[in-house]
Amino acid sequence: MARSTGVTLQIGGREVTISSPDKPYFPEAGHTKLDVVRYYQAVADGALRGISGRPLVLKRFPGGIHGEPFFQKRAPAKRPSWIETAVFAYPSGRTAEEVVVRDGAQLAWINNLGCIDLNPHPTRASDLVHPDELRIDLDPVPGVPWPQVLDVAAVARAVLADVGLTGWPKTSGSRGVHILVRIAPRWTFAQVKRAAQTVAREVERRAPALATSKWWKEQRHGVFLDYNQNARDRTTASAYSVRPTSDARVSMPLTWDELATCDPAMFTLATVPARVALRGDAHAAIDEHAGSLDALLALAASLGEPEKQDRNLPVILIGQAKQKADALAGLERWKARHPDVVARLAPAAYLVDANRGRSSAWYRVRVNLDAVPPELRPDEVAPDPDYDVASEWSGRFDPDDVA
Repeated sequence: MARSTGVTLQIGGREVTISSPDKPYFPEAGHTKLDVVRYYQAVADGALRGISGRPLVLKRFPGGIHGEPFFQKRAPAKRPSWIETAVFAYPSGRTAEEVVVRDGAQLAWINNLGCIDLNPHPTRASDLVHPDELRIDLDPVPGVPWPQVLDVAAVARAVLADVGLTGWPKTSGSRGVHILVRIAPRWTFAQVKRAAQTVAREVERRAPALATSKWWKEQRHGVFLDYNQNARDRTTASAYSVRPTSDARVSMPLTWDELATCDPAMFTLATVPARVALRGDAHAAIDEHAGSLDALLALAASLGEPEKQDRNLPVILIGQAKQKADALAGLERWKARHPDVVARLAPAAYLVDANRGRSSAWYRVRVNLDAVPPELRPDEVAPDPDYDVASEWSGRFDPDDVA
Protein backbone atom coordinates (compact mmCIF):
# COMPACT_ATOMS: atom_id res chain seq x y z
CA MET A 1 0.00 0.00 0.00
CA ALA A 2 1.44 3.35 -1.01
CA ARG A 3 1.85 5.85 1.81
CA SER A 4 0.66 9.40 1.44
CA THR A 5 3.28 12.08 1.87
CA GLY A 6 1.36 14.09 4.42
CA VAL A 7 -1.96 15.40 5.71
CA THR A 8 -2.40 19.00 6.83
CA LEU A 9 -4.84 19.60 9.68
CA GLN A 10 -6.40 22.91 10.71
CA ILE A 11 -6.29 23.06 14.51
CA GLY A 12 -7.08 26.21 16.43
CA GLY A 13 -6.28 28.45 13.52
CA ARG A 14 -2.93 26.77 12.83
CA GLU A 15 -1.82 24.33 10.19
CA VAL A 16 -0.17 21.13 11.39
CA THR A 17 1.22 18.72 8.81
CA ILE A 18 1.23 15.06 9.73
CA SER A 19 3.92 13.24 7.77
CA SER A 20 3.44 9.57 6.80
CA PRO A 21 -0.07 9.60 8.30
CA ASP A 22 -0.80 5.97 7.40
CA LYS A 23 2.36 4.58 8.99
CA PRO A 24 1.32 1.60 11.18
CA TYR A 25 1.88 2.57 14.80
CA PHE A 26 -0.14 -0.26 16.39
CA PRO A 27 -0.07 -3.10 13.83
CA GLU A 28 -2.07 -5.60 15.90
CA ALA A 29 -4.86 -3.11 16.62
CA GLY A 30 -4.68 -1.58 13.14
CA HIS A 31 -4.00 2.00 14.25
CA THR A 32 -1.87 4.42 12.24
CA LYS A 33 0.05 7.55 13.09
CA LEU A 34 -2.90 9.68 12.01
CA ASP A 35 -5.19 7.64 14.26
CA VAL A 36 -3.00 8.63 17.22
CA VAL A 37 -3.20 12.30 16.25
CA ARG A 38 -6.97 12.14 15.86
CA TYR A 39 -7.35 10.33 19.17
CA TYR A 40 -5.53 13.09 21.04
CA GLN A 41 -7.62 15.76 19.33
CA ALA A 42 -10.78 13.92 20.42
CA VAL A 43 -9.66 13.92 24.08
CA ALA A 44 -7.70 17.16 23.92
CA ASP A 45 -9.41 18.89 26.85
CA GLY A 46 -8.48 16.10 29.26
CA ALA A 47 -5.08 15.37 27.75
CA LEU A 48 -4.10 19.05 27.90
CA ARG A 49 -5.28 19.26 31.50
CA GLY A 50 -2.59 16.74 32.36
CA ILE A 51 0.27 18.43 30.47
CA SER A 52 -0.63 22.08 29.92
CA GLY A 53 2.19 24.43 30.77
CA ARG A 54 4.52 21.60 31.79
CA PRO A 55 7.88 20.94 30.11
CA LEU A 56 7.83 17.56 28.37
CA VAL A 57 10.36 14.85 27.71
CA LEU A 58 9.62 13.67 24.18
CA LYS A 59 9.50 9.88 24.06
CA ARG A 60 9.48 9.26 20.33
CA PHE A 61 8.39 6.11 18.50
CA PRO A 62 9.19 6.98 14.88
CA GLY A 63 8.64 3.38 13.77
CA GLY A 64 5.56 2.70 15.87
CA ILE A 65 5.39 0.60 19.02
CA HIS A 66 7.58 -2.21 17.67
CA GLY A 67 10.41 0.13 16.73
CA GLU A 68 12.97 1.27 19.24
CA PRO A 69 11.84 4.48 20.95
CA PHE A 70 14.23 7.20 22.00
CA PHE A 71 14.06 9.99 24.52
CA GLN A 72 14.57 13.62 23.60
CA LYS A 73 14.70 16.27 26.27
CA ARG A 74 15.77 19.19 24.15
CA ALA A 75 13.23 20.74 21.81
CA PRO A 76 14.01 20.15 18.13
CA ALA A 77 15.94 23.07 16.65
CA LYS A 78 13.59 23.06 13.66
CA ARG A 79 10.16 23.88 15.06
CA PRO A 80 7.33 26.32 14.38
CA SER A 81 7.49 29.73 16.01
CA TRP A 82 4.35 28.87 17.99
CA ILE A 83 6.02 26.00 19.88
CA GLU A 84 6.76 27.19 23.41
CA THR A 85 9.77 26.00 25.41
CA ALA A 86 11.07 26.24 28.96
CA VAL A 87 14.55 25.65 30.35
CA PHE A 88 14.47 22.81 32.90
CA ALA A 89 17.41 22.24 35.26
CA TYR A 90 18.47 18.66 36.05
CA PRO A 91 20.26 17.31 39.15
CA SER A 92 23.53 17.20 37.20
CA GLY A 93 23.41 20.98 36.93
CA ARG A 94 22.82 20.85 33.20
CA THR A 95 19.75 22.36 31.61
CA ALA A 96 17.53 21.46 28.68
CA GLU A 97 15.21 23.66 26.66
CA GLU A 98 12.11 21.48 26.59
CA VAL A 99 8.83 21.67 24.70
CA VAL A 100 5.81 23.08 26.54
CA VAL A 101 2.33 22.27 25.19
CA ARG A 102 -0.80 24.29 25.89
CA ASP A 103 -3.13 23.76 22.92
CA GLY A 104 -4.34 21.24 20.38
CA ALA A 105 -2.04 22.34 17.57
CA GLN A 106 1.05 21.96 19.76
CA LEU A 107 -0.23 18.58 20.88
CA ALA A 108 -0.64 17.39 17.29
CA TRP A 109 2.84 18.68 16.46
CA ILE A 110 4.50 16.48 19.12
CA ASN A 111 2.32 13.53 18.07
CA ASN A 112 3.73 13.98 14.57
CA LEU A 113 7.23 13.58 16.05
CA GLY A 114 6.23 10.09 17.17
CA CYS A 115 5.13 10.88 20.73
CA ILE A 116 2.62 8.14 21.45
CA ASP A 117 2.46 8.75 25.19
CA LEU A 118 3.00 12.10 26.92
CA ASN A 119 5.63 12.53 29.62
CA PRO A 120 5.39 15.84 31.50
CA HIS A 121 7.35 17.05 34.49
CA PRO A 122 5.34 17.72 37.67
CA THR A 123 6.13 21.45 37.43
CA ARG A 124 4.78 24.31 35.35
CA ALA A 125 6.84 26.59 33.14
CA SER A 126 5.82 29.44 35.45
CA ASP A 127 7.63 27.82 38.41
CA LEU A 128 10.10 25.12 37.44
CA VAL A 129 11.55 24.49 40.90
CA HIS A 130 8.34 23.86 42.86
CA PRO A 131 6.21 20.89 41.71
CA ASP A 132 2.44 21.31 41.81
CA GLU A 133 1.77 17.58 41.49
CA LEU A 134 2.68 14.66 43.74
CA ARG A 135 2.59 11.32 41.93
CA ILE A 136 1.86 7.95 43.51
CA ASP A 137 2.73 5.03 41.23
CA LEU A 138 1.32 1.64 42.23
CA ASP A 139 3.49 -0.91 40.44
CA PRO A 140 2.53 -4.57 41.06
CA VAL A 141 5.27 -7.18 41.01
CA PRO A 142 4.69 -10.08 38.57
CA GLY A 143 1.86 -12.34 39.60
CA VAL A 144 -0.07 -9.76 41.62
CA PRO A 145 -3.76 -9.73 40.58
CA TRP A 146 -5.63 -6.54 39.69
CA PRO A 147 -7.92 -6.68 42.79
CA GLN A 148 -4.85 -6.41 45.01
CA VAL A 149 -3.76 -3.27 43.16
CA LEU A 150 -7.22 -1.82 43.83
CA ASP A 151 -6.98 -2.72 47.52
CA VAL A 152 -3.67 -0.89 47.81
CA ALA A 153 -5.09 2.09 45.92
CA ALA A 154 -7.90 2.28 48.48
CA VAL A 155 -5.38 2.32 51.32
CA ALA A 156 -3.39 5.07 49.58
CA ARG A 157 -6.59 7.09 49.16
CA ALA A 158 -7.26 6.80 52.90
CA VAL A 159 -3.71 7.86 53.78
CA LEU A 160 -4.04 10.93 51.58
CA ALA A 161 -7.43 11.81 53.07
CA ASP A 162 -6.01 11.57 56.57
CA VAL A 163 -3.49 14.31 55.74
CA GLY A 164 -6.02 16.48 53.93
CA LEU A 165 -5.11 15.62 50.35
CA THR A 166 -7.29 14.54 47.42
CA GLY A 167 -6.09 11.74 45.16
CA TRP A 168 -7.18 11.49 41.55
CA PRO A 169 -6.76 7.93 40.19
CA LYS A 170 -6.05 6.72 36.70
CA THR A 171 -5.05 3.41 35.24
CA SER A 172 -1.39 3.32 34.27
CA GLY A 173 -2.18 1.84 30.87
CA SER A 174 -0.46 -1.36 31.93
CA ARG A 175 -0.93 -3.34 35.17
CA GLY A 176 -0.86 -0.55 37.72
CA VAL A 177 -2.56 2.60 38.98
CA HIS A 178 -1.35 6.18 39.21
CA ILE A 179 -2.77 8.55 41.81
CA LEU A 180 -2.24 12.25 41.11
CA VAL A 181 -2.33 14.82 43.90
CA ARG A 182 -2.42 18.53 43.12
CA ILE A 183 -0.44 20.57 45.62
CA ALA A 184 0.36 24.24 46.01
CA PRO A 185 3.74 25.01 44.35
CA ARG A 186 5.51 25.74 47.64
CA TRP A 187 7.74 22.71 48.20
CA THR A 188 10.98 21.58 46.61
CA PHE A 189 11.44 18.38 44.61
CA ALA A 190 13.22 16.82 47.60
CA GLN A 191 10.30 17.63 49.90
CA VAL A 192 7.72 16.32 47.44
CA LYS A 193 9.69 13.09 47.01
CA ARG A 194 9.93 12.71 50.78
CA ALA A 195 6.17 13.23 51.02
CA ALA A 196 5.58 10.54 48.40
CA GLN A 197 7.92 8.16 50.22
CA THR A 198 5.96 8.82 53.40
CA VAL A 199 2.72 7.85 51.67
CA ALA A 200 4.43 4.64 50.54
CA ARG A 201 5.71 3.85 54.02
CA GLU A 202 2.35 4.53 55.64
CA VAL A 203 0.51 2.37 53.10
CA GLU A 204 3.03 -0.40 53.78
CA ARG A 205 2.50 0.02 57.53
CA ARG A 206 -1.27 -0.28 57.17
CA ALA A 207 -1.24 -3.13 54.63
CA PRO A 208 2.10 -4.96 55.00
CA ALA A 209 0.89 -8.12 53.27
CA LEU A 210 -0.30 -6.20 50.21
CA ALA A 211 2.17 -3.40 49.61
CA THR A 212 5.82 -2.45 49.91
CA SER A 213 7.98 0.64 49.89
CA LYS A 214 11.20 -1.40 49.61
CA TRP A 215 13.47 0.18 47.03
CA TRP A 216 15.50 -2.84 45.88
CA LYS A 217 13.52 -4.82 43.35
CA GLU A 218 14.60 -8.19 44.71
CA GLN A 219 13.05 -7.32 48.10
CA ARG A 220 9.63 -6.28 46.86
CA HIS A 221 6.36 -8.11 47.19
CA GLY A 222 2.79 -7.25 46.34
CA VAL A 223 2.38 -3.71 45.05
CA PHE A 224 5.39 -1.40 45.08
CA LEU A 225 4.68 2.29 45.67
CA ASP A 226 7.30 3.91 43.47
CA TYR A 227 7.93 7.21 45.23
CA ASN A 228 11.01 7.87 43.09
CA GLN A 229 8.70 8.96 40.28
CA ASN A 230 8.77 12.28 42.13
CA ALA A 231 12.53 12.77 41.68
CA ARG A 232 13.61 15.85 39.78
CA ASP A 233 14.72 13.94 36.68
CA ARG A 234 11.61 11.74 36.34
CA THR A 235 8.52 12.06 34.20
CA THR A 236 5.39 9.91 34.14
CA ALA A 237 2.87 9.11 31.41
CA SER A 238 0.04 11.60 31.86
CA ALA A 239 -3.73 11.22 31.80
CA TYR A 240 -5.11 9.98 28.46
CA SER A 241 -1.66 8.88 27.30
CA VAL A 242 -1.77 6.00 24.84
CA ARG A 243 0.71 3.39 25.98
CA PRO A 244 2.89 1.32 23.62
CA THR A 245 0.90 -1.89 24.05
CA SER A 246 -0.50 -4.08 21.28
CA ASP A 247 -4.07 -3.04 22.11
CA ALA A 248 -3.21 0.70 22.29
CA ARG A 249 -4.26 0.89 25.92
CA VAL A 250 -4.85 4.28 27.51
CA SER A 251 -3.87 5.64 30.93
CA MET A 252 -7.45 6.45 31.86
CA PRO A 253 -8.56 9.03 34.45
CA LEU A 254 -11.41 7.67 36.58
CA THR A 255 -13.46 8.41 39.65
CA TRP A 256 -12.75 6.22 42.65
CA ASP A 257 -16.03 4.39 42.15
CA GLU A 258 -15.19 3.73 38.49
CA LEU A 259 -11.71 2.50 39.39
CA ALA A 260 -13.12 -0.02 41.87
CA THR A 261 -15.12 -1.82 39.18
CA CYS A 262 -13.09 -1.28 36.01
CA ASP A 263 -11.09 -3.55 33.76
CA PRO A 264 -8.05 -1.58 32.48
CA ALA A 265 -8.30 -3.38 29.14
CA MET A 266 -11.56 -1.48 28.51
CA PHE A 267 -9.70 1.76 27.87
CA THR A 268 -8.02 1.95 24.47
CA LEU A 269 -7.38 4.41 21.69
CA ALA A 270 -10.52 3.04 20.00
CA THR A 271 -12.88 3.18 22.99
CA VAL A 272 -11.88 6.20 25.06
CA PRO A 273 -13.04 9.07 22.78
CA ALA A 274 -16.67 7.89 22.83
CA ARG A 275 -16.53 7.37 26.58
CA VAL A 276 -15.19 10.88 27.12
CA ALA A 277 -17.80 12.37 24.80
CA LEU A 278 -20.51 10.64 26.85
CA ARG A 279 -19.18 11.05 30.40
CA GLY A 280 -16.68 13.89 30.26
CA ASP A 281 -13.34 13.98 32.04
CA ALA A 282 -13.29 12.39 35.50
CA HIS A 283 -10.42 14.71 36.44
CA ALA A 284 -12.07 17.91 35.24
CA ALA A 285 -11.90 19.47 38.72
CA ILE A 286 -8.37 18.36 39.62
CA ASP A 287 -6.87 21.86 39.45
CA GLU A 288 -9.44 23.13 41.96
CA HIS A 289 -8.07 20.90 44.72
CA ALA A 290 -4.48 21.93 45.31
CA GLY A 291 -3.55 20.90 48.84
CA SER A 292 -0.79 21.31 51.39
CA LEU A 293 2.06 18.93 52.21
CA ASP A 294 2.44 20.22 55.76
CA ALA A 295 0.57 17.34 57.43
CA LEU A 296 2.28 14.72 55.28
CA LEU A 297 5.74 16.12 56.01
CA ALA A 298 4.86 16.19 59.71
CA LEU A 299 3.99 12.50 59.42
CA ALA A 300 7.37 11.97 57.72
CA ALA A 301 9.12 13.55 60.70
CA SER A 302 7.20 11.36 63.14
CA LEU A 303 8.10 8.19 61.23
CA GLY A 304 11.80 9.04 61.23
CA GLU A 305 14.27 7.88 58.62
CA PRO A 306 13.55 4.62 56.76
CA GLU A 307 15.51 1.58 57.83
CA LYS A 308 18.49 0.72 55.66
CA GLN A 309 17.73 -2.21 53.40
CA ASP A 310 20.04 -5.20 53.22
CA ARG A 311 20.44 -6.48 49.65
CA ASN A 312 22.20 -9.70 50.67
CA LEU A 313 20.00 -12.02 48.61
CA PRO A 314 21.03 -14.80 46.18
CA VAL A 315 20.27 -12.92 42.96
CA ILE A 316 22.02 -14.01 39.78
CA LEU A 317 22.33 -12.29 36.43
CA ILE A 318 20.76 -14.23 33.55
CA GLY A 319 21.13 -11.92 30.58
CA GLN A 320 21.21 -8.39 29.25
CA ALA A 321 20.11 -7.18 25.84
CA LYS A 322 19.30 -4.10 23.85
CA GLN A 323 15.81 -5.38 23.09
CA LYS A 324 13.46 -6.66 25.79
CA ALA A 325 12.36 -9.59 23.64
CA ASP A 326 15.95 -10.80 23.36
CA ALA A 327 16.46 -10.54 27.12
CA LEU A 328 13.28 -12.53 27.77
CA ALA A 329 14.28 -15.15 25.20
CA GLY A 330 17.50 -15.63 27.17
CA LEU A 331 15.45 -16.13 30.32
CA GLU A 332 13.40 -18.85 28.62
CA ARG A 333 16.61 -20.65 27.63
CA TRP A 334 17.77 -20.48 31.27
CA LYS A 335 14.43 -21.87 32.45
CA ALA A 336 14.69 -24.76 30.00
CA ARG A 337 18.09 -25.66 31.46
CA HIS A 338 16.86 -25.55 35.09
CA PRO A 339 13.28 -26.94 35.26
CA ASP A 340 13.67 -28.16 38.87
CA VAL A 341 14.67 -24.67 39.98
CA VAL A 342 11.88 -23.03 38.00
CA ALA A 343 9.33 -25.21 39.81
CA ARG A 344 10.31 -23.50 43.08
CA LEU A 345 10.14 -19.91 41.82
CA ALA A 346 7.21 -17.51 41.97
CA PRO A 347 6.69 -14.95 39.19
CA ALA A 348 8.15 -12.21 41.40
CA ALA A 349 11.51 -14.05 41.45
CA TYR A 350 12.17 -13.01 37.85
CA LEU A 351 13.50 -9.45 37.83
CA VAL A 352 13.34 -7.67 34.48
CA ASP A 353 14.87 -4.20 34.62
CA ALA A 354 14.77 -1.46 32.01
CA ASN A 355 17.96 0.57 32.33
CA ARG A 356 18.86 3.92 30.86
CA GLY A 357 21.19 4.00 27.95
CA ARG A 358 22.44 6.92 25.91
CA SER A 359 19.06 7.84 24.46
CA SER A 360 17.01 4.68 24.90
CA ALA A 361 16.75 1.66 27.18
CA TRP A 362 18.51 -1.67 27.52
CA TYR A 363 17.22 -4.63 29.50
CA ARG A 364 18.62 -6.84 32.23
CA VAL A 365 17.15 -10.10 33.58
CA ARG A 366 18.00 -11.44 37.01
CA VAL A 367 16.60 -14.26 39.13
CA ASN A 368 16.16 -14.23 42.91
CA LEU A 369 16.98 -17.72 44.16
CA ASP A 370 16.02 -17.09 47.78
CA ALA A 371 13.24 -19.72 47.59
CA VAL A 372 15.68 -22.37 46.32
CA PRO A 373 17.77 -24.37 48.85
CA PRO A 374 21.45 -23.41 48.61
CA GLU A 375 22.50 -26.85 47.44
CA LEU A 376 20.10 -26.65 44.49
CA ARG A 377 20.97 -23.17 43.30
CA PRO A 378 22.61 -23.08 39.88
CA ASP A 379 25.85 -21.20 39.49
CA GLU A 380 25.89 -17.82 37.85
CA VAL A 381 27.45 -18.13 34.41
CA ALA A 382 28.11 -15.72 31.57
CA PRO A 383 24.93 -13.78 30.71
CA ASP A 384 22.88 -15.05 27.76
CA PRO A 385 22.52 -12.79 25.85
CA ASP A 386 25.45 -10.62 26.90
CA TYR A 387 24.88 -7.13 25.51
CA ASP A 388 27.87 -4.81 25.84
CA VAL A 389 26.40 -2.15 28.10
CA ALA A 390 29.53 -0.02 27.76
CA SER A 391 28.63 0.52 24.12
CA GLU A 392 25.78 2.74 25.28
CA TRP A 393 28.28 5.25 26.56
CA SER A 394 30.90 5.22 23.81
CA GLY A 395 31.62 8.52 22.13
CA ARG A 396 30.68 12.00 23.26
CA PHE A 397 27.17 12.69 24.47
CA ASP A 398 25.22 14.75 26.96
CA PRO A 399 23.78 12.53 29.72
CA ASP A 400 20.89 14.93 30.19
CA ASP A 401 19.59 13.91 26.77
CA VAL A 402 18.58 10.64 28.42
CA ALA A 403 15.15 10.59 30.03
